[in-house]
Amino acid sequence: MNSEAISATIAKHSALKASKAKLEAMEPGAYVVHRSWGFGQIKEYDESDMKLVIDFKGKKSHRMDPAFCVSSMEVLPAKHILARKETEPAKIKTLIEDDPVQLVIDTLSAYPNKAASAIELEIVLNQVVGEEKFKRWFSNVKKQLIKDPRIGVPAKKTEAYIVRDEPVSAESEIMEEFTNTRSARRRIALAEDLLAASVKDEAKASIAQVLAGITEAVRDSNQLDASERLYGAFVRDELAKILGHDIASVSPSQPELIKEVRGLSAIAEKIPVHFQARFLDLVKETHPLEWREILFALLKTSQGKFTTECINFLMENGQADELAAALKRWKTEQNLRAPVLLWIIKNRHSKKFSKLLNELVTPRLLGAIFFAIDYEALQSAGTRRIPLGEVLSDDPELISDLLSTADTETARDLANSLLLNQGFEELTKKSLLARFIKLFPSLQSLVSGESETKDEQFLVSRESYERKRIEYEEIVSKRIPENSKAISVAREHGDLKENSEFKMAKQDQSVLMGQKAQLERDLARARITDFAEASTDSISVGTIVDLRDVATGKAVRYSVLGAWDSDPDNHRIAYKTPLGQALMGKKVGEHVKLKIGTTNHEFQIAGITRYIDSKV
Repeated sequence: MNSEAISATIAKHSALKASKAKLEAMEPGAYVVHRSWGFGQIKEYDESDMKLVIDFKGKKSHRMDPAFCVSSMEVLPAKHILARKETEPAKIKTLIEDDPVQLVIDTLSAYPNKAASAIELEIVLNQVVGEEKFKRWFSNVKKQLIKDPRIGVPAKKTEAYIVRDEPVSAESEIMEEFTNTRSARRRIALAEDLLAASVKDEAKASIAQVLAGITEAVRDSNQLDASERLYGAFVRDELAKILGHDIASVSPSQPELIKEVRGLSAIAEKIPVHFQARFLDLVKETHPLEWREILFALLKTSQGKFTTECINFLMENGQADELAAALKRWKTEQNLRAPVLLWIIKNRHSKKFSKLLNELVTPRLLGAIFFAIDYEALQSAGTRRIPLGEVLSDDPELISDLLSTADTETARDLANSLLLNQGFEELTKKSLLARFIKLFPSLQSLVSGESETKDEQFLVSRESYERKRIEYEEIVSKRIPENSKAISVAREHGDLKENSEFKMAKQDQSVLMGQKAQLERDLARARITDFAEASTDSISVGTIVDLRDVATGKAVRYSVLGAWDSDPDNHRIAYKTPLGQALMGKKVGEHVKLKIGTTNHEFQIAGITRYIDSKV
């Protein structure tokens, strides 16, 4: 914008006087970042309608009032890394691939004081590097940044990366913070950073000082839990090895910290990912006679990457057959937990594990998956995501793979389990059910509302409708809440997978939810009648029919009533029953063959009257 355009804009919007410098920066060719439209470039200023013309990604020649851009758009300096990506693409590409630390320095240099929060820096670099490869790229770059004396690396994302005026060695920075903190956890983390950053021959004095502090923290601190103390001992021993110290005499030793088998699961849940393999080796070394039983117990309750570590460890130590047998047994007992199920699902096509998993990928595994999802939904206090449910939804081939050997009845049972599952939203249930129906078209009837057409409505008396409604209210207002309390009480008794009370309560819940769903469908389809529309021309709903046994001459009378009105002791039959259906539409004088009990009879229709008239 030229000076005349800026003056005209300020004259129109006097509040923009303080933003004159920003308006001056809005020149053709300048690169910008808009709050809504993202990265773009100013192409021109149209003086005729006083609008900037800006090319945004996916929105070319977008016209904007400069007055609105002042608060919503940032004009980037020419040295800003996003601008340089457009003007120097080859150089930026080289920096990304060959000198990422310099790329970070160049990015920070465009900020005031050459500093930006971790969040700001990652947002910008994500755009420069590309979303697909940024996460892995930056994970590797951070390790280099820690070692580079030119950059101050924050401990938290809310703190800032900074380009230092004077380079400071990583060792010096770590030692300064180590000296100033008394937190045992922080000292262990700093010692780990020192291991990563130090050049061993040049940092022995620093390592010796840190080793003394870590040894004291592991031995005496009451801030550390069992997993933190164990990992601290590991870091301590790695520092001691660098200095050539004998770690066998240091107490507490790593084996001493895991000698109690009962606490190993709790330790395994919290140890760092990169320490998991070492932890398993340590378990085997410490418990040479019972390590197999311990490993299977750890696998059964494992989570995340530790599940993979346990399985790989067992396979590498000659336990493939025992592992296959254990997984098969846990599936039968419904003791396969979500992390192990996730591992099975993700590796079901792996050649490495084909022998292990071939017999597991069956319809029964899908039942175990539904049970685990339902279990996790019950455990969740709120709307926490359930990874197993997300994988089931996101993997379009998974249900097909699991149902490849299923028959229709098995598929129907599993589809009903899906509909009753508390771990899925209704739209997700319908999406997953569609995959069932694609394989088994006869399951279409499970889709609510699609099979209940008007033609399938049925007639009921008001009395029978009220009985059904009361039954429904009893289930909804009393029996389901009582069952929910029973589940809550059972949950308090400990591990739900081993809890028979919980399993019984869950089975009751499935029955109750099934009854509730069936009653809802029935009540929705029912049409109440007082039978006043019945005619004596032929047998219909609401008629009384007199029959004469052709063989014996014996007379019998039946009332043909609504779908829920059967009362054989009082000769009332529902029109939906086989006997009722056989009589429907017959006229006086016609014959009908009926099977009553185990005996076949032939009757003649002797008379037809209306049920409503008998009530007068």
